[in-house]
Amino acid sequence: MIEDIKKRALHRAKILEGQMRGIQKMIDEDEYCMDILTQSLAVQKSLSSLNKLVLENHLRTHITDAMHSGNIADSEKAVEELLSLYELSTVRSK
Repeated sequence: MIEDIKKRALHRAKILEGQMRGIQKMIDEDEYCMDILTQSLAVQKSLSSLNKLVLENHLRTHITDAMHSGNIADSEKAVEELLSLYELSTVRSK
C-alpha cells in the first residue's frame, strides 16, 4: 500500500474498532435505541471512509499498473474487478 494511505486506513480502522466497542457497550447497557442507531450510522460512515481509502490505493497502484502493463488480460481483469465492486456497492430492491 501507499504509505500515506496505509497510515490513514489503519487510523480509520482503529477508530472503527473503538466505535464498535462503544456500540456493544450501549447495547449491553440497554441504551436508547435512537442513540445506538446514531452510533451505528456513524460507523457506517467511517467504514465508507475506509473503503474510499482502500479503493484510492487500489486505483493508484494495481489498476494503474494493470492498465499500463500492455497486457490485455491484466487490463480486462482490472475492469472486471471494478465492475464487480460496483455491483457490490449498489443496492438492489427485490
